[in-house]
Amino acid sequence: MTSAVTDSAATIMIVDDHPLLRRGVRQLLEIEDDLTLIFDTGSPLEGIEQAAAQEPDMLLLDLNMPGIDGLETLKRLRSAGYAGRVIMYTVSDQEDDVVDALRNGADGYLLKDMEPEDLVHQLRQAAKGRMAISENLTALLAQALRNQRHTESAPTLDVLTQREREILRELAAGMSNKLIARKLDITEGTVKVHVKHLLKKLRLRSRVEAAVWAVQKGLASDH
Repeated sequence: MTSAVTDSAATIMIVDDHPLLRRGVRQLLEIEDDLTLIFDTGSPLEGIEQAAAQEPDMLLLDLNMPGIDGLETLKRLRSAGYAGRVIMYTVSDQEDDVVDALRNGADGYLLKDMEPEDLVHQLRQAAKGRMAISENLTALLAQALRNQRHTESAPTLDVLTQREREILRELAAGMSNKLIARKLDITEGTVKVHVKHLLKKLRLRSRVEAAVWAVQKGLASDH
């Protein structure tokens, strides 16, 4: 399913085995000038193939699909070299599902029961390089971190360098590596190295975990 794309519009693909849902999202996005659905499919394999061919800015991916589920599709997308943003779009608000998706490279996690205008808002956030996470899942993620680390001596901000703290503050605001690099006037490669180091020091496995941890610690950027 293709449609005209303007230069400024963020391009989106949907992989979901429910035709009615795909149609609903397509109709929702048809009235938005800055968000354009360029392809939708119920087949994960076709989705992986078309993501590589069309390189959309972001991909809405169902978590629970027959055959190849969303997590496996996510892994295959990344293995195939798809570098766009992958946002899980699902009915599951189970802690394990949320954490597993984010640890396997998802850039967001949205629930299907959210209001249409909230979905559009979150997709716009994702298009700007920010994280897209349903608001009621933030507390769940924070609790998951606490559960994971209750037996450990928790690291503090003292283990980070000044530059790592600056980058962590931007992560807490949901900024992408590219946007952080631009704001701090350093290269994107340098940002990636710092993110890798701060994750290791804080014993975290993803930038989303780092963002949640930073918000818990009251470290937030003014945006």
